[in-house]
Amino acid sequence: MKLHRFFGDFYFTSPTIIISDITLVNQIKNVLRLKEGASIILCDNKNNETIANIIKIHGKSIECEITKVVKNINEPNRHIVLYCSLLKRENFELVIQKATEIGVKEIVPLLCERTIKLSLKKERLKKIAREAAEQSGRGIIPQFHEIQNCSDALMSAQSNSKNIIFEPLSPLFKPIDIDDNARIGIFIGPEGGWSDSELSLAYSLAESQKNYFISSLGKLTLRAETAAIVASFLLIYN
Repeated sequence: MKLHRFFGDFYFTSPTIIISDITLVNQIKNVLRLKEGASIILCDNKNNETIANIIKIHGKSIECEITKVVKNINEPNRHIVLYCSLLKRENFELVIQKATEIGVKEIVPLLCERTIKLSLKKERLKKIAREAAEQSGRGIIPQFHEIQNCSDALMSAQSNSKNIIFEPLSPLFKPIDIDDNARIGIFIGPEGGWSDSELSLAYSLAESQKNYFISSLGKLTLRAETAAIVASFLLIYN
């Protein structure tokens, strides 16, 4: 039987732990209707986790007995940073959910020249990422950054081991030599595509820096959210 997973600001230093987060308590007690004696998995968002046995359900807290603390073994070694333009409707939410399930470690929302949607509901997106991390068995929740201007993000990404800017008219992406522990930046543009000035900067960086590449995901035109999901998978597992 698969155990329910929960992230929280947990410290596994004592034999017992008190869950006092109102949202978690409500989910465990009222939504899932777990009873005393049930087992759950608690994760500290630092890649540590433990099976915890519920020993007492109080009004506003739950007391658990923790077992052996172990490292999560599901996290990909590669550190993928997904730089993705804000997208219309629920499409950006889909990107957050699926990128989290795939194993992306950081997500940077981009404001590009052709970006249509200019704002986001950060707390809702964090909730989506948290639930996706719990569902997929991850040891961490991806770090969610503030919105960045596209050009600024391209320049600041020089510290990454490699950066791949995906652009439909470029050569097809091919597996490249990447260390398992490398930090990789993935850039996905808006629904209307990159602007001329953004592409000019990307090509300039690709020509002058050894860690910038420009590739496509094939001849077919993918929606931005599809491209973000496919590219994330390719760079984590190729």
